[in-house]
Amino acid sequence: MTTENIYGNLQGLKPNQLKQLQKLYQQRIRSDRLTTTELAERIAAVSTDLKQPVCVYLNRRGQVIRVGVGTPRQTQIPPLELPRYGAQRLSGIRCLATSLKVEPPSEACLTAMARQRLDALMMFTLTGKGLMAKGGGAKGFIKDVYLAHLLPIQEDNTLWQISPPQNIDVIAEQDFLDLIESLEAEFSREFIAQDVSSGQDKVLLVGLMTAKMTQQKFQDSLQELALLVDSAGGNVLATIEQKRSNPHPQTLVGAGKVEEIALQVQTLGVNLVAFDRDLSPAQVRNLELQFGVRVVDRTEVILDIFAQRAQSGAGKLQVELAQLEYMLPRLTGRGLAMSRLGGGIGTRGPGETKLETERRAIQKRITRLQQEVNQLQSHRSRLRQQRQQNEIPSVAIVGYTNAGKSTLINALTNAEVYTADQLFATLDPTTRRLTITNQNTAESRTILLTDTVGFIHELPPSLMDSFRATLEEVTEADAILHVVDLSHPTWESHINSVKAILADMPLTPNAQLIVFNKIDKADIEYLETAKNNYPQSVFISAEKRLGLETLRNRLVDI
Repeated sequence: MTTENIYGNLQGLKPNQLKQLQKLYQQRIRSDRLTTTELAERIAAVSTDLKQPVCVYLNRRGQVIRVGVGTPRQTQIPPLELPRYGAQRLSGIRCLATSLKVEPPSEACLTAMARQRLDALMMFTLTGKGLMAKGGGAKGFIKDVYLAHLLPIQEDNTLWQISPPQNIDVIAEQDFLDLIESLEAEFSREFIAQDVSSGQDKVLLVGLMTAKMTQQKFQDSLQELALLVDSAGGNVLATIEQKRSNPHPQTLVGAGKVEEIALQVQTLGVNLVAFDRDLSPAQVRNLELQFGVRVVDRTEVILDIFAQRAQSGAGKLQVELAQLEYMLPRLTGRGLAMSRLGGGIGTRGPGETKLETERRAIQKRITRLQQEVNQLQSHRSRLRQQRQQNEIPSVAIVGYTNAGKSTLINALTNAEVYTADQLFATLDPTTRRLTITNQNTAESRTILLTDTVGFIHELPPSLMDSFRATLEEVTEADAILHVVDLSHPTWESHINSVKAILADMPLTPNAQLIVFNKIDKADIEYLETAKNNYPQSVFISAEKRLGLETLRNRLVDI
């Protein structure tokens, strides 16, 4: 006899017991009833015979859609198989469960109810005895019934409500549809009150702090992820943190934290979970199975911003290359059947699968894009050679993202580069001429200023490789203007991050000038520290046009 429709712990069950469980699928009740006394007693009788809890799941038409042996947590429906309504709707499924202990549903059972957004959870406590009639009827197996259902978000963070113990006959007479309609009306009102735009991703952030990280670095990184999500157009609803000595190899965070995140996903109606660490393809798959929503890591958020910001053909080319290189190793596991082409043991299969066709197409596209990036490099190299022949010195403006590089080049050259108080507001490099007059000799000098792509902590390697044509503007420049946002609390770590990225480049100019920007917004303490630690630097406000004359004179000197 097949047992494919019975879930949970089936070990040691007899064929007759499996048959009784299978028969539960034939049961059907009125759509306006939570349950019937007959169905509840039959479930309780099966559970008493098995000496194990049993869960039966029904849809709103009163049909049994799932039968499992175990607690609601052990038999719960996987998130990807549930209807996806979000925080304003219930799933349209209720669970009738038995308990061998005479006590209310445990927190694990209630959490399972919340994760599945069940219409209701009915827990039948058993007497340990009962009577079976000749016609298949049962009675006397149920002692008490607890009815639990979800609540809209409360001030005290209460997620559910549990009734006192009731008689099964009383529960069977309750109007189920009236209960559901009133609950969904409350959920809908609460959801509208949150005022979340339907066009935005509703995001839950997850941060993992390991033994190698300081508390300050961890908080700064998590705050930066929130800004990245905001720049990508997402709306951060909540943040969950965990401390572990080492990341979990399968899910990054621990099993208990996975459960907590899954509960928050359902409670808040989240449709995207963003982790502040790079995730392996296996970790992404495992987490998406647990949460039932998309899971992204820090790199993928940055790539999404780059895809939105790229305007020029060169920028779009480099972004596409970075995205494909990121995507390629993450194709594995998207299909259930994957043959491996080749020869020998373990490589034979039915032929080329869709996955392999997709992978081969992506590899071809990557090769073609790399050739185009090489051509772009050659073109920019020729332009640089022309500038060098004309003996026009060039200065590359570098710095952490949102440090004010584009605002500075606009202030110095009256360029019209797009600016915004966002991470990676501009992506495409811009080169402008700047004529400076030496006040001592009255001699005019023309230099070229190039606004480059912003840097960020742990810049993804795929971006470094794809944007090598753009970053060569830095390596081939005569000098570097390193712009620092002095108003940012972690400006010193920003300096270190930029220096680390520059150190990884093959060649960088020796002539470098640090320019501290946004001094009009910076704390006095930050200003004094910067002046003491970097006495040769220039202090400006590009937006207020403060200190620009001093900067021009220093540019002549370098």
